[in-house]
Amino acid sequence: MTAPASQPNTEQVHFDSPEQEVYLQLWRTYDCLKALEEALFVQYDLSAQQYNVLRLLQAVAPGTMQTMELGRRLISRAPDTTRMLDRLEKRSLIQRSRLPENRRVVEIAITKQGQVLLETMADAVVSMHQSQLGHLSAAQQKQLVKLLKRTREPHEDASCDWLESD
Repeated sequence: MTAPASQPNTEQVHFDSPEQEVYLQLWRTYDCLKALEEALFVQYDLSAQQYNVLRLLQAVAPGTMQTMELGRRLISRAPDTTRMLDRLEKRSLIQRSRLPENRRVVEIAITKQGQVLLETMADAVVSMHQSQLGHLSAAQQKQLVKLLKRTREPHEDASCDWLESD
């Protein structure tokens, strides 16, 4: 029996190369996982990048982080970090200040309101990650992390030490 026309027959999908298939599988996986993430963050009027900023600042609280360091640690490069920080500051989730000895350097701190928002979201974020990847065993997750790191390795800037851990 043949599959209905509305359902693609995956056996007939052809790729130009194994690398193309891997790339397209990664892209499709990203889209699926991103949809779950966006569905969560929209409830809190946040983007994934804004959440990432709050999470990074929470990790150094009660201290601060300089804008340049924040940009280096973001999961994906934000093309307009200043505007994103403006929006977070307008909502009183972060606070920016300039160093008196060097006015070009901007220090950023998470506010109490930002910390409360992260605390409010914590269980929902854990649940989202469980929904995204909980069907994989711990060993499969560890293997996937190693493969993804290996895939990125030749393409990342040597100065990028984003979450270096094994």
